[in-house]
Amino acid sequence: MSYTWPEVIFFLGVLILVTFLISIFTVGIFESRRSKRQADAAEELRELARRYEELARSTAETQERMAADLAELRSRTASIEQILRTVE
Repeated sequence: MSYTWPEVIFFLGVLILVTFLISIFTVGIFESRRSKRQADAAEELRELARRYEELARSTAETQERMAADLAELRSRTASIEQILRTVE
């Protein structure tokens, strides 16, 4: 079967159009996957920041309790020392 030049040009145009549409579709898929990965990474960072804030808050509360306990122990030690001085 023999094709004329206008038919060949038409078929080449259709082939180029189909190739262009397939490449746009492929690029769109890759871009959507990349944006999903970026969104997942951002969500992981938000979760990490939330866990860090929770840990920092917990650490601060523990330090406050330890400071209060240490102050109480110093007070008791001072009381015991005063009692021992009065006994001597």
